[in-house]
Order: sequence, then C-alpha cells, then structure tokens
Amino acid sequence: MLFIPFLQPQDSLRIDTSTINYYKLSFIGTATLGGFIYGQALQKNLWWKGEKSPFHFNWKEDWAYALGADKFGHFYFPMLATNIYSDAFVWSGINKEQSLLYGGITALTYQSFTEIKDGFSKQWGFSWGDFSANALGSAYPFLQYKFPQLKNFNLKISFFPSERFKHGSNQVIFDDYESTYHWLSISIANYLPEEVRKYYPSFLNFAIGHSVKEFDTNSRHREIYLSLDLNAEELPGNTSFLKFIKKYLNFYHFPMPAVKVYPNVVWYGLKF
Repeated sequence: MLFIPFLQPQDSLRIDTSTINYYKLSFIGTATLGGFIYGQALQKNLWWKGEKSPFHFNWKEDWAYALGADKFGHFYFPMLATNIYSDAFVWSGINKEQSLLYGGITALTYQSFTEIKDGFSKQWGFSWGDFSANALGSAYPFLQYKFPQLKNFNLKISFFPSERFKHGSNQVIFDDYESTYHWLSISIANYLPEEVRKYYPSFLNFAIGHSVKEFDTNSRHREIYLSLDLNAEELPGNTSFLKFIKKYLNFYHFPMPAVKVYPNVVWYGLKF
C-alpha cells in the first residue's frame, strides 16, 4: 500500500496499488501532457501575446473586469476538469474518493500554472480572485462527494453568440462573456414534501442565470435570469454508458423557458 505522508492518518485515502492498471494510468498521463502543451499554446495565442513584465498581482481590475463574470468560468472549468479526471482515474483502478481528490489536484495544478503565467503578463497579472475560484471549482466535486446535499446545487454553462462575438471580438465563443451564461441549477424535487415529490418530474430543476452585456462600453451591466433547467441525470436509462452521457450533458444548460429579472423584465419561451 502506498500513501501520501500528510494523508497517512486517513485510511480511505491510501492507494491500493493492486487495483491500478498502469497502462491506463500511463495513457492518462500522456493525454494530460499533450493537453497541457496544446492548452498552453492556445492560451498563448489568446491571452499572452502582449507585453511581458515582472511577476505582479492584479489588484485593481480583479473584480471590475467582466463584472466578475470571469470568476464563474474559473469555478466551472476546473470543476468540469476534476470530474473528467476523476472518472479517468476510476477507470484506471483508483477508488472514487481518491480519484476525486487527485482529479482536483490535477485541475488546480493546471489552472495555477496558468495564473502564474498571467502574473508575467503586463496586461493581466496574477489574480487572487481567479485563483480562489479555481480552487473552489477544483474542490467542489470532492465536497459534493463528502457532503451529498451539495449535489443538489450545480453550476452549468450555456452559450449564445452575441453581436460582439459575431463581429469578431473573440476567436472562440467561450472567451466572450456576452455570449456566455452561467447557471446555478437547483434540484428542487429533493426539497419538496413527499406527497408532492412523487408527482413532480425529478428531471425538472430551477436555475438562476447570470451574464454581462455591453462589455466594451461604459454601460456594461449584469443580467440575471430565472429559468427551468433539465436535470439530465434523472432522464431514463441506467446503463453505464447512458449514465456517463447523462452526467456530462448535465454540465450544460439547455434551452428552457426563462425570465430576465434584471436590469429589466423579459420573458422567453426558450432561453438559449
């Protein structure tokens, strides 16, 4: 049995090497290295083309930039990466709890390296707000495992091309905050009284959405939405393959009826 020294007192976190398929683990490592190299090359083209500087912190613009919308993304993508790596580690023979822990460490390591690179960019700088959101997103799947009530609260994302994006503001849509919507999806079925719950469709969640508009002007503002949401994991189909598909479909907010409640009220038959 191998174990990490500072986790030694916790037997559940010891690694049982007899269950590990090292060919699968090597494949994960190779794919991770390739993804890291590609990701850094992509971000160099998107973010780090400008003037370099000595390492510095971004205090002034940290929360003003994008009205904080970037923090949702810095939570969401490490959370998604942690889930992907967790499933990959389980596939290689590591148990679920360990896989979530190591998946979170892997996701946070990549994000932290990116934040450090930002620190050497004159335009950006190291952001403690981004780093904190990265850390929380990386830890959230593990926290959901340890505290099951948190499974009723999930951050989702959706995209709809903004006029800004259509006119070439960004190379990729997930880099345009006006095209991006973040949603907190709540599994309300689990909070209904038993006599009501048995009639309520468990696949129907409630969601609170956020986006920013007029990003390049002095009139930029937040938009807040209330919406229904599809809980894909509650759809029929219990084979391992279908459970896997439903799990990752559930990271996206599909078009549903919604209402914008701020800064004005607009009703949508379907909000993309």
